[in-house]
Amino acid sequence: MDGNGRWAKQRGLPRIEGHRRGVETVRTITFAARDLGVRILTLYAFSVENWNRPKDEVGALMGLLEIYLKRELDTFVRDRVRLRTIGRTQELPAGVRRLLRLTEEKTKDFADYSLVLALNYGSRTEVADAVQAYSAAASAGREDPKGCSWEAFRRYLYTADLPDPDLVIRTSGETRISNFLALQAAYAELVFTPVLWPDFTKADLAKALADYAQRERRYGLTSEQVRPGVSP
Repeated sequence: MDGNGRWAKQRGLPRIEGHRRGVETVRTITFAARDLGVRILTLYAFSVENWNRPKDEVGALMGLLEIYLKRELDTFVRDRVRLRTIGRTQELPAGVRRLLRLTEEKTKDFADYSLVLALNYGSRTEVADAVQAYSAAASAGREDPKGCSWEAFRRYLYTADLPDPDLVIRTSGETRISNFLALQAAYAELVFTPVLWPDFTKADLAKALADYAQRERRYGLTSEQVRPGVSP
């Protein structure tokens, strides 16, 4: 979700106004995704690098996160949306941690649709944490390093209980994934849109999904193997 600051700058507004508008887009897209048949939506809400932003901006972002969680809890419960988080959430402010635990607890039994918030997340940090956990398991005799495989290692990632993403969308015209789910997205389709996150709508999401639906996912195979009997 990129472009909040630029959205505000274009309108002569403080950056925090862009973030406030971005929170409204989060709400819109959360339910738009479900309406369009997406079962799991992961939003890159705050990266490990974002701590390097000005302190007042970081504080405002944490405040907006608290407001969002307080406001949406009843809606999540009513609409049976399961909230999950990935990242080093133990390093977030105490108030945010409390609201995350409360929301996750109250929504843990919902299975049809999940919203995953990547908070204090970074793919490289995730790998470092997973290596540490895997090494501890190997030292305890629960893993055999000689037989290490992707299937074994992925159990130590933050996303161990989640499927790999099928589609990654980056807003605001940037054409990189910026340390987001680098391992999990190895075979994901990528869509880059010039639309700034505060302006991103259900129609934009539908367009990205339509683009995805036209792509052939081969996973190293040939077109003939993926679609027997269909000539290229």
